[in-house]
Amino acid sequence: MASKTLLVAVLAVVVLVVVGVVSYYLLMPPRAPYKLVIYTGGTGGVYYPLGVKLADMLNKYASDRITASASSSGASVANARALGTGDANLVFIQNDVAYYAYHGLYMFEGSKIDKIRAVAALYPEIVQIVVRADSGIKSIYDLAGKRVAVGAAGSGTAVEAEIILKAAGVWDKITVQNLDFTQAAQALKLGQVDAAFVVAGIPTSAVMELAATTPVNLVEVPDELVNKLKQQGYLFFIPFTVPKDTYAGMQSDVKTVAVKAMLAVSSDVPDDVVYHVLKVMYDHIDELRQAHSRARDIKLETALEGVPIKLHPGAFKYFQEKGITVPAELRP
Repeated sequence: MASKTLLVAVLAVVVLVVVGVVSYYLLMPPRAPYKLVIYTGGTGGVYYPLGVKLADMLNKYASDRITASASSSGASVANARALGTGDANLVFIQNDVAYYAYHGLYMFEGSKIDKIRAVAALYPEIVQIVVRADSGIKSIYDLAGKRVAVGAAGSGTAVEAEIILKAAGVWDKITVQNLDFTQAAQALKLGQVDAAFVVAGIPTSAVMELAATTPVNLVEVPDELVNKLKQQGYLFFIPFTVPKDTYAGMQSDVKTVAVKAMLAVSSDVPDDVVYHVLKVMYDHIDELRQAHSRARDIKLETALEGVPIKLHPGAFKYFQEKGITVPAELRP
């Protein structure tokens, strides 16, 4: 009799526990979707259409966990700072700028962005050293003694130009001119500068417009210099060859370097949100490619190429599940 009474008591307790747990989950309000604010770039660039499309895809395929919006912005440098202030939590950014932000270098000196984490590399943005086709300048070493437009003061392009030219040993042998490429193109046309740096996907429309009236060539950055840059710790540079039919005036393929556009995120973003960003992007990559032709270079197999800072744990989990080996220096 006592055992039966005990059994009834135990069953009663079990029932109460089950009812309590079920009631808790039924009455508990559902978890609100995480608000993902994506900063892109100017409306005329590549980041903006890709960011808008990515936001649409996240709202379409991950709406139970994410509500996403994309905004135009001042691009890489502004986006890194927006991560730091919390105005954005997912951004499009050049990998070199992400490196500077993470380490507090150049334009981030004294204001490093501790919370920036990598999500994935996207597509190459080519370092193009543009010269007139009749200039006789072939290699980066030929720039010694020349007038070189290195980009607007304080820009990522200006920093890249300085790093590359110093590694080549010609930085102190050139006349530096801080011109953006619109200004530099006009100066090249008028013979006021001998070379100009531009960092963008190819073909770059501004270079094509210049080449239509003033045939151009690109200056070679040889493999030995690429290796030297990597030995100096500039892991964000990757080798790239520009095909000879890219611009009017080119007679052969030209070796240079590229940086990569990438996605970066705040370390505050939950792991599963970052995981879902990658899953949606790669599962539906054909939709993203409809937004801009540059997205054809976004591939899972090159997602870590040129990534110079640590991955967010959510990204690390995704790549591990996909069987991609994550280098030790990128692991959270």
